[in-house]
Amino acid sequence: MSADLRRRRELLAAEFARLQYDLGGLAYEMAIRDHIRVDVLVRRAARLQEIDAELGEVERLALLEDSAAGGACANCGSLYGKGSFYCWKCGNRLMEESEPLATATPPVTGR
Repeated sequence: MSADLRRRRELLAAEFARLQYDLGGLAYEMAIRDHIRVDVLVRRAARLQEIDAELGEVERLALLEDSAAGGACANCGSLYGKGSFYCWKCGNRLMEESEPLATATPPVTGR
């Protein structure tokens, strides 16, 4: 894993943990005061989801970089090996079909 990806992953993981902790504390404080503000909780949860999605993408990129993977399936996101024609998980075609090679036909000779 490159140093940039590792650093980004560490920052996102720390931010995710902090937001998760804060969201739990906020929900607890609202509950003990019997004053739940769903709109506030939803906004905080949405930010937590954004960080979680970005962290997942960074981890996927790091895995792709560290493995002998050829890429990720556009259909299901599973990693596949270099030279694969179909995704092992969903069967999606990974490579475009190339045109068949023209076969040489023998010249027609008169008898």
